[in-house]
Amino acid sequence: MGFLREMESGAVDRLLSLIPAFYAVTLFILFFLIYFASRYQLERRSHELGMYLMMGMRRTKLFTMLLAEDLWSSLVSIVVGIPVAILLSEVISLVTARAVGMGILGHQSAVSLSAIFWTIAGFVLIKLAAFLLLSGKFASKEIGALLSPTPEGAKRQRPAVLYRIALALGVLLLAAAYLLAISGEAWYSLAVMGITLAFGIAGTLLLFYGLRTVLGMLAQRQSGKSGLGVFTFRQLQENVIGQPLSLAVSSLLILAALCCFGYGASMTLYYGSNDTHTLDYTFQNSENPSELPEKLKSAGLEEYFASVFDMRIGQMRSESNDPAEAIHMDEMLELIEQQADSSARSDLLNAYSNIDNPYVISLSGYNQLLAAAGEPPITLNNNQAALYGYDSFTNREKAELINHVLSQEPEIVANGERLQLTGTIQTRNPVTDRAITLYFALIVPDETFDRLAEERYTHYWDATLSPGFVQENGRMQAIQQINHKLDATDIHYESYLQSMGRQLFYQVASSYLTLYLAVIFLIIANTVIGMQFLTQQRKTGRRYRTLVRLGSHYEAICLSANRQIRWFFALPIVVAAVGSVFGVRALFSGFLPPDLAENIHGLYRIAFVILFLLCVVEYGYMLVVTRASSKYILTRMEAGREE
Repeated sequence: MGFLREMESGAVDRLLSLIPAFYAVTLFILFFLIYFASRYQLERRSHELGMYLMMGMRRTKLFTMLLAEDLWSSLVSIVVGIPVAILLSEVISLVTARAVGMGILGHQSAVSLSAIFWTIAGFVLIKLAAFLLLSGKFASKEIGALLSPTPEGAKRQRPAVLYRIALALGVLLLAAAYLLAISGEAWYSLAVMGITLAFGIAGTLLLFYGLRTVLGMLAQRQSGKSGLGVFTFRQLQENVIGQPLSLAVSSLLILAALCCFGYGASMTLYYGSNDTHTLDYTFQNSENPSELPEKLKSAGLEEYFASVFDMRIGQMRSESNDPAEAIHMDEMLELIEQQADSSARSDLLNAYSNIDNPYVISLSGYNQLLAAAGEPPITLNNNQAALYGYDSFTNREKAELINHVLSQEPEIVANGERLQLTGTIQTRNPVTDRAITLYFALIVPDETFDRLAEERYTHYWDATLSPGFVQENGRMQAIQQINHKLDATDIHYESYLQSMGRQLFYQVASSYLTLYLAVIFLIIANTVIGMQFLTQQRKTGRRYRTLVRLGSHYEAICLSANRQIRWFFALPIVVAAVGSVFGVRALFSGFLPPDLAENIHGLYRIAFVILFLLCVVEYGYMLVVTRASSKYILTRMEAGREE
């Protein structure tokens, strides 16, 4: 972030201005996490609290005792959590520094005291708010209700056909939402986006409301079979009937987490493995360009560069001094029109029909660029030219179409000269990105360049750093060191880091924040599901005692509970997993940069791997809840008298 602030200060400031909003959103979401977890803990101690009151403890003293316990647990959480958080932050910073080329030596530790203060203040605030709400709820209970938890009341049953209609309508609404999302229409209109979200949320709610029909059918199929199959699905059906809203919200949170994980991780891994840059520096000396190598030598910088070569880029103008009339590509446009109709064909026709600022690039300079990149040089005759196109605009589909047209060697007219286009389209930027951005240019032999550009050209010098210097310091650290040396001279330069800054900013904004939200959503959703099941299990604890009296064994009851847990977790997870396939596709449709479009299948593979790993995490959550459930069932195995 320190580097980004130097290169992209405006963008970073806007990003940092969002931190208070994320802080507030995080506190709001974590409040529900703490509320559900604390409620479960208090319900576990319900009998204990009732006994305290039964033995004469005043409610005010009980409140003070619980408040002291809550403050103590908060203090322990802070004392343990803050150092662990700082350690994790440092590890992530080291990994990031290594990944982007700064090297371990380029990493600087940074701890914000104000951030620690606001973290502690926010945590204590939501912890206290959750405690006050729960303590008020428990304080209003009678002693008898604390000693013997009130069982779940009977749920109002509606006609079975209503649940079937809700299930079918929910599936249809979800299908409509997925279709709108993956088609990309939702990103072009705020109204369509609102409709898509409304369909998705309503469809999920109706789906879980109607799931009791499916569970009822599964319970009926268990009739006549040995074991506790009927009991398992009746319990599960009652859980779904009692809390369809909680399950639907949890499913939506898991869906949001899966989409954010899939998208954020895909973008991070793509940027980490897609470093195709060649040039480290572009220099420009408008007064006397030929003196640039001598200036670098006199400044003691020559030894840091592996190669320094000139790159001439000029603008073509017609006899009427109008750039729009300097080039005519009628034959190439005719060949493009003959290709099959596609979005690439339309984009190319539109782009090449409206070239109002054509440029030419000297062949000698561009061949040196290709040599630095380890690519073969271009060979051209005096009446030939190669086509250059900006990499972000020329995706794979467009490049294939252009190369097919270039294979037929169409002729163009440039400043009255007829040139034959040959070879394939070239996309390697002749200068660092911020120096100049060329969307269209012709690469021509130097003699042709002198005629077409005349005196209207700019003399750039491109440079690549020494591989040994980069390996020793890391690319970012190496360029930063050279930048400090160049700042002491009058040499005007543009470095790779300045163009890289925008890429890193996009990576931080799109990847870090989505992964951050994904973690929050995933923790909240799984905590809600787990706490809801364990709370419901305790409210129906007498049924497990009844099974014990009827002769059921501990292993059989645990097996039934484990099946309930798997189903209870699987229902929202499966719905979210199916939705995430379409959700990740929708995020790619809405936010995918043009230069990533051709690699979308690779991003899909990365996203699906991440989704699979998250399913493994979900299984871990189920194991934790299963262990807590088994411990509770063990306490129900004594068929003693209920108070």
